[in-house]
Amino acid sequence: MVPHYMIIGECPWLREWYQDGRTVKIAMDAFHPLTLSFTYGDSFPAMRVQDGKPYRGKVYTLSEIMEVIREYGLPQIWNADGQNGPERYIEAQIWDDISLPEEQD
Repeated sequence: MVPHYMIIGECPWLREWYQDGRTVKIAMDAFHPLTLSFTYGDSFPAMRVQDGKPYRGKVYTLSEIMEVIREYGLPQIWNADGQNGPERYIEAQIWDDISLPEEQD
């Protein structure tokens, strides 16, 4: 199984990657908590950068990431320009494939 990647909150920097970038909002409670994991920042630098920041190298549950957000805030707010490190958003990994009914003719 592979995750579906999303982020917590809006990130104008990501929207700028696309000519007509859009935001989709899905409430956290739309997912079972056990199907969610999070990294503080994009998962690749979050797991590889070794700069001593306490949130590095960890994968969080929903309740854990909410505590990290309370402590450090949303990276897209305090690091909008990327000058303070690689964290620009909080990555959400959704480990669930929703089965949709097939279209009927």
